[in-house]
Amino acid sequence: MKYYLIAGEASGDLHASNLMKALKREDLQADFRFFGGDLMQAAGGSLVRHYREMAYMGIIPVLLHLRTILRNMRMCREDIRTCNPDVVILIDYPGFNLKIAKFVKTQLNIPVHYYISPKIWAWKKYRIKSFRRYVDRMFCILPFETDFFKSLDYPVDYAGNPSVDSVSTFRASRKNKPDTFRTDNGLSDKPLIAVLAGSRKAEIRQNLPTMLSVAAQFPEFQPVIAGAPGLTPEDYKQATGDNPGTETIYGQTYDLLEHATVALVTSGTATLETALFRVPQVVCYYVVGGRLVNFIFERFFHVPYISLVNLIAGKEVVRELFGAKFSHQKIHEELKRILEDYTYKTKMLEGYDRVISLLGAPGASERTARLIVAYLSGKSS
Repeated sequence: MKYYLIAGEASGDLHASNLMKALKREDLQADFRFFGGDLMQAAGGSLVRHYREMAYMGIIPVLLHLRTILRNMRMCREDIRTCNPDVVILIDYPGFNLKIAKFVKTQLNIPVHYYISPKIWAWKKYRIKSFRRYVDRMFCILPFETDFFKSLDYPVDYAGNPSVDSVSTFRASRKNKPDTFRTDNGLSDKPLIAVLAGSRKAEIRQNLPTMLSVAAQFPEFQPVIAGAPGLTPEDYKQATGDNPGTETIYGQTYDLLEHATVALVTSGTATLETALFRVPQVVCYYVVGGRLVNFIFERFFHVPYISLVNLIAGKEVVRELFGAKFSHQKIHEELKRILEDYTYKTKMLEGYDRVISLLGAPGASERTARLIVAYLSGKSS
């Protein structure tokens, strides 16, 4: 069968590439054409447009690049028409993908499958109308999403979480190998504080200085920054200045979490990955206009938490210090409590265990691929 996939950012490229590999195992005749990135290209098939030419986020960047976005949209529509695939698979990236879904269903009548649901459970709940009209099958990666969509009378499939797969693969690759992480990176014997300050320059600039100033007040620990893909040492230096004793390592986030005693983490997938490694954490995220942001979040968002750990658990497992709650003092107090209050730390780890249980076993890409092939071949309804 012919599969057309659309991923508009780095995380989508990763998850789509794993799905493509799994589809190849399920369908030996699988043929891929896609908007995506290097990882999808490595998995095989024809790259039409790289996500670097698509990943515009925020009102101002979108307005500045509107002509490019509209040109990409036209190109995508016409390429799908020409390709005439058996299915179009959309990966997150809702602003672009939902418009493509509408075109594909109304103009071409090709099945549309969506892998990794946009977070409409947090806000933009109205988008459910578009899913009902234009998306035939939705494959979710967060267990609570099934209940959310069910409450809106829209059936979805939960096939597992890709982060579970990634961590499982990492651990399997390290099994029976010598541990050279500290020596390879010139780290001391001190216990490590993992610092995961986000993946964008603005996040680094706003979060990292405070996170490091807190870590510096625990001299018996060594803080180590997980360098984000696409950011350079200069990006980090601009945010922190010359800070002796703090290392930044790239492409080794899982190695760092495997060795860390505690972590300071911004919101996002990193909070979940930290929980999967059972590293106690403080979620700290700076947002401009702190008090107003907290007010808006509490009154207009549909969820009570920002971290995936708490959302999956359905209760507070980790402390979320964002908006007006983000401060040197509060982060310091929480980090100190984790390090000194054994009962408090143990309760957090028990919460992690519940999250890990709810996420289920590895194999999200394989299960999703099997479901897609079954739906397309008429073996499932």
